[in-house]
This record gives sequence, structure tokens and C-alpha cells, in this order.
Amino acid sequence: MMQLAPSPGPLVETEACASPSPTPKPRKPQPIVKWAGGKTRLLDELRKRMPTTFGRYFEPFFGGGAVFFSLGPGAATLSDINEELIILYRCVRDEVDGLIRELQRHPYEKEHYYWMRSLDPTTLSSTERAARTLYLNRTCFNGLYRVNRRGQFNVPMGRYRNPTICDTDKLNRTSVALAKVDLEHAGFAEMMTRPTAGDLVYFDPPYQPISKTANFTSYTAGAFGEDDQAQLADTFTDLTNRGVHCMLSNSDTPLIRALYKDFHVDVVLAPRLISRKASGRKPVREVIVRNY
Repeated sequence: MMQLAPSPGPLVETEACASPSPTPKPRKPQPIVKWAGGKTRLLDELRKRMPTTFGRYFEPFFGGGAVFFSLGPGAATLSDINEELIILYRCVRDEVDGLIRELQRHPYEKEHYYWMRSLDPTTLSSTERAARTLYLNRTCFNGLYRVNRRGQFNVPMGRYRNPTICDTDKLNRTSVALAKVDLEHAGFAEMMTRPTAGDLVYFDPPYQPISKTANFTSYTAGAFGEDDQAQLADTFTDLTNRGVHCMLSNSDTPLIRALYKDFHVDVVLAPRLISRKASGRKPVREVIVRNY
């Protein structure tokens, strides 16, 4: 069974001392992409609700991967329906040096940004394609990933003073963390035939919108609607019946409450980082659902 990695304490900067400092522990990997709904700020709430031991770890809505990188499980299957994202992670795992060289070629310039956005990613090599995804993510508005109905990335350029496009240290640490991980381009239903009793699945799907304007489900050409939420709840129940540990995050809405009424539901306050107005970036109620 897999034991959870200890939760890291806060990093504290201190002034140099006369006596030698102990050798610092290696820094843990962190998300390399900015992602709407990323779980970095909710890690403490999620980790304290995780089972202390489990078999293989599955995350079928991988996104930015904050939970995986925090847990550090040795055996994991990570998947996402967003093909560009999985190509990026495979490149980080298998071709990180080439990716770093490719990223270093891209300047933060308006003309270059829109030229990169206009490219058809299917015409690029895997390294060029991964670099395009990461470049756009680091320089677009709010790090938002959104595509139109034809699957074309359509987020405008963001306004930054000096965005970090290529973080060599972070990419190398991420490459090590992904070295023995299975990365699959697939929908959640396809992947959920694999977990067995004792495994752990963490679901972080596109959230059920809490209002008409708070809808960030267009990570692929097909949005994640109410029928998809219902199918996911059925999958959650099926995994429960098979003895698989399941945890899920979502918005606190009547639909989500109804779908998971037979499970443990905790309400937490989460910061909202993506909003059209700064005044709208206030904590919102989310739920953490568990079957154990």
C-alpha cells in the first residue's frame, strides 16, 4: 500500500548566519501550468481528508496536478481529456531538455503571442507542441485555458511585466516526479475501469457553475454539462461498490448536493482567482466528497 508523503512545512527565508546551515531538503515539484480551479490553496483541506494508505493513485481530471505533486505517490495513472495538456506532460517526462531549449526561443511579445496562438498544434513536433502550450499558458490572460467549438485556443494575451516562460528548475523537478507515471489522453469514464479495491481516485472535474457568468468548463471543444456531472456521480458510486477510495471536489450547488447525498460531504471556502472583476475574486463555497 502507498503511504502519503509528509506535507511540507512553509518555506521561510532567513539571513545568512556565521554557522553553516544544514543541507536543505530537495524542493518538491509544483504545478508548471496556471489552471482555473487549481488546488494549490486547498491542499491542506484535501490532504487531511485523504486515506493514510492506498494502492495506486488515479487522477482523471489532472489539470495543473497540484494534488498529485503534493502527495508524491510512487504509483500513479494521470489522465485528462485535454490532449495538449497530456502532450505537454509527456514531453516534460520524456524530453525535458529539448522542451527547455524550445521554450527559450520564445519572447514575450504581442506579435509572437498571437502568431503562436494561430498555429495548428497538430502540424508541430511533440516538443514544439508542448512548448506552445506552456508558452500560451504562461503569457495569456489569467492563465485561462479556453477553446472554441472548433477546439481552437482563443484566450487573449495577458499583461505582465516579466512572465516566467521557462522555469528550468521547476521543469526538471516535474520531469523527475513524472518519470514512472502513466499519462493518458482519455475521458474519465474510460480510465475508471482500471482502479481496483484499495486504490485512490481523486476527481477534480470542471465545476458545476454557480452562476451564468461563472462557467469555466470549456477546456475542450465539448463543455462539461449536467449530464456529465450525473455520469461522474454514477462512476463515483460504481467505484465505491468496487472498494475503491474516492474523493471529489466541486462547487456547492443543489445539483452536486443531490448527486452525492449518500456520501460524506464537507464544505470548504476556496479563493476564487479568476473573475472578470477584482471585486468578484472572493472566497466561494466548495464541497469535498468522500466515500470513506
